[in-house]
Amino acid sequence: MQHRIVVLGAGYAGAGAAGRLAKRLRREDVSITLVNAEPDFVERVRMHQLATGQDLSPRPLADMFADTGVDVRVARVTAVDADRKAVTVTTADGPNDLSYDTLVYALGSHWNDQDTPGAAQHAHEIAGRPGALRLRERLAALEAGQPVVVVGGGLTGLEAVTEIAESRPDLDVTLVARAAVGDWLSDKGRRHLKAVLDRSGITVHQHSTVTSVAADHVVTSDGTALPSAATVWTTGFSVHPIAQASTLEVTDTGRIVVDATMRSVSHPDVYAVGDAAWAMGPGGKPLRMSCASGTPSAWQAADAIAARLTGTQCKDVPLRYFNQCISLGRREGLIQFVTADDRAVPRALTGRLAALYKELICKSAVWGVAHPTLGLPTRRRPVVEQRDPAPVQAAV
Repeated sequence: MQHRIVVLGAGYAGAGAAGRLAKRLRREDVSITLVNAEPDFVERVRMHQLATGQDLSPRPLADMFADTGVDVRVARVTAVDADRKAVTVTTADGPNDLSYDTLVYALGSHWNDQDTPGAAQHAHEIAGRPGALRLRERLAALEAGQPVVVVGGGLTGLEAVTEIAESRPDLDVTLVARAAVGDWLSDKGRRHLKAVLDRSGITVHQHSTVTSVAADHVVTSDGTALPSAATVWTTGFSVHPIAQASTLEVTDTGRIVVDATMRSVSHPDVYAVGDAAWAMGPGGKPLRMSCASGTPSAWQAADAIAARLTGTQCKDVPLRYFNQCISLGRREGLIQFVTADDRAVPRALTGRLAALYKELICKSAVWGVAHPTLGLPTRRRPVVEQRDPAPVQAAV
């Protein structure tokens, strides 16, 4: 009997975990099924580019995983029964169950409208390809001089607002941020960010919260109505509710609580990676939702699963951060170097060189999915007889 591994979600984390497992384990010993709602791998870190009219190369999952032993299934996950070790997926033919011996949960996250009145009805989001394509269509239809409001001053908001301003300099572009823009950056980083925003003609409203969204304007907490022909919502992400509806131990926001090897603390046969996982990083701080967390967590989980299945040493490699990479249009960028626990240090890379650096990171992220062991030679090990795994404790 083959050991059945099911991976839910084929983003950076899920696809990376599936590919790395295929490199670590013998095909005759395991079956690896990768379930994803779309047939293509989506470069989520480029959705602001897609929204502004740039075309991205299609990356069919079937091609990416050809001859790897990974079975790609296009289906939507609707439920996880962690006690019964089964997931329910829905295809054009209807729902059916997939049983597993080991589950890797990598369903990621989607946009979070913060329950703001009117946001779900009138705002655009770029957390996924469908939303980015809808915004792309809307922006293309806008005439010169019409107002666009980007809500949210985090990394996604900064990338979106600068990309829109660069691609459509004829539009009146505004950024609304709850705190001071770039308040987490170094002095050098903040100065460069302000200079780019000023040069781009972007109007910035700091220390301001959008309290409602209408079809043609947004209202801020001080009662100001800002005209908006297209409102882009980037105030954060929330995870899919599937895990919270299961018996898995989750946080109050629905993220699965895992140990240092990304294994569920309540169900040892389940691993969670990427945005769906609540994992502790350096300094006892939870890893933030990002590609920078997703890929290392996927490698960690895949290596831990392979080690436990093959009876080899399970290594606990601390996950850490090195930098925050921000594109500010196609010609400008900001690389903020950080401590292991993601705090800014004085050093930062700016300008055209930073834009090239960010582009290299984006390309490397896709290359890493297709080459999950970084091109290094690997040995596929045999699976040994398994005993029921013991419960684990969350890392502290």
